[in-house]
Amino acid sequence: MTATTTTSPPPGLVIAPALPDLMVAPKIRRGAIGFLRNHPTVAIGGALLLLLVIIGVFAPFLFTVDPTAIAPAKRTRLPSADFWFGTDALGRDIYSRVLYGTRVSLTVGLSVALAASLIGLTIGLVAGFVRWADGVLMRCMDGLMSIPPILLAVALMALTRGSVGNVILAITIAEIPRVARLVRGVVLSLREQPYVDGAVASGTRTPMVILRHILPNTTAPMLVQATYICASAMITEAILSFIGAGTPPTIPSWGNIMAEGRALWQVKPYIVFFPAAFLSVTVLAVNLVGDGLRDALDPRMAKSP
Repeated sequence: MTATTTTSPPPGLVIAPALPDLMVAPKIRRGAIGFLRNHPTVAIGGALLLLLVIIGVFAPFLFTVDPTAIAPAKRTRLPSADFWFGTDALGRDIYSRVLYGTRVSLTVGLSVALAASLIGLTIGLVAGFVRWADGVLMRCMDGLMSIPPILLAVALMALTRGSVGNVILAITIAEIPRVARLVRGVVLSLREQPYVDGAVASGTRTPMVILRHILPNTTAPMLVQATYICASAMITEAILSFIGAGTPPTIPSWGNIMAEGRALWQVKPYIVFFPAAFLSVTVLAVNLVGDGLRDALDPRMAKSP
């Protein structure tokens, strides 16, 4: 058995104490839960948006009545236990109309975001990578962007009948140039990368170069842009309905409800307040999701784990 011997330092020298570990191992959070914890903005916005989707889907089961039922004897009732949000000038239950209006706004916002993103992505990819098509496509996009989206949507709605489908089509046409411009700018920077030049030099066809090397790198900025388009589309739909150029008055939408209550705003402000509050919360939720995704997908703004 050997005894452990400790050597003493030479005269005039001492052994320094061990330094603390300054490089603490980061806590890596994986999965959806970890992503939401690292990006609480996405979690808050997603929770609000999910709640609104549930309200829209299950509106018939949330103590609502027929949103189009007219009851002149019960018109302009104040919010109470019988009418949670009150009634409008025709006696219709505002609570029911606001909850059913959630369907219209979410349908318009999500449909416009999806359609405008897909069409704008295709145009941006072709314009950014195919040089001879860039001038033609971008001049068309510049022409559309020179017209304010609201005026363009109003002009398109004036040529068609008022319906949710026509509203989606009109707003989509006005939003396509925004996505096309963004994707084109990303593609212009990507097509000069060495791996793209290597793919072209190896004989890879242009469609495959776009699908394999260009498209995956445009997904992140396009996804963030789609959230802002969704919020903008819901606001535009409310504006069109408010001025009478959107969905028909028979369809309960937040814009229609506010338009019908503006004449009684000074004496019955609740008619406008509740749909306006729902619209504001919905747009806020979508913008929170967009801001959170931007921080998460942009490496320059991403938070350290």
